Amino acid sequence: MTSAAQVDGPDPPVPAAAGAATAQTVPTVTRLLAAAAGAFSARGFHATTTRDIASRAGLSPAGVYVHFASKEELLHALSRGGHLEALAVVTRAASFEGDATDRLAAVMRSFSTWHAEHHEVASVVQYEFPHLTPAHRDDVLALRKQIDATVRGVLQEGLDDGTMVVDDVRDTTLALMSLCIDVARWYSPTISRSAAQIGDTNAALGLRLVSAQPPSGPSGSRQSAARKSLT
Repeated sequence: MTSAAQVDGPDPPVPAAAGAATAQTVPTVTRLLAAAAGAFSARGFHATTTRDIASRAGLSPAGVYVHFASKEELLHALSRGGHLEALAVVTRAASFEGDATDRLAAVMRSFSTWHAEHHEVASVVQYEFPHLTPAHRDDVLALRKQIDATVRGVLQEGLDDGTMVVDDVRDTTLALMSLCIDVARWYSPTISRSAAQIGDTNAALGLRLVSAQPPSGPSGSRQSAARKSLT
């Protein structure tokens, strides 16, 4: 049996691709994760049954238990994988070349864009978190703390070099991350704004929050270069 903890990070954010492929070409665990993400996002954890997930994955209810011992294990697999993916996105953005202002803009842009592009999984891993067992919550919380620490490091750098005005690094980190995470709650592919546009907007808002000047450059060339380097 596959434990949720054994499902690695990048898999959960792939449900859209999994849904577009045939059942024969997509591994069963990936199909189950995609099905669980869709069901949890649409109905919530408690209202979703194992039968709902199995039906979406094209399996019998018994087929779910071959890979996951419980519905909660599926939620943990999604949560752990989603947070590992998010951590990778933030870590990469925080290492962007330039000063702290450039890096904060890159973090806000990429983290917001990720929550829009993977809004189904992101909404589940963020808002169904309380339904994890205490041990699984601790596991996921450790990843959240790594994400927060990465952003705090960027803010502290900006505070130290004078490019940002931050009264409280911890509180400001929470405000910035909340702005990005909340995208998963309201985003829909049917809205007129693209994920990239939302990322740019939140990057600008994040810089305003710390009283930093936006990255400058002819015709936005610096912002365009940042986007390209992070994709």
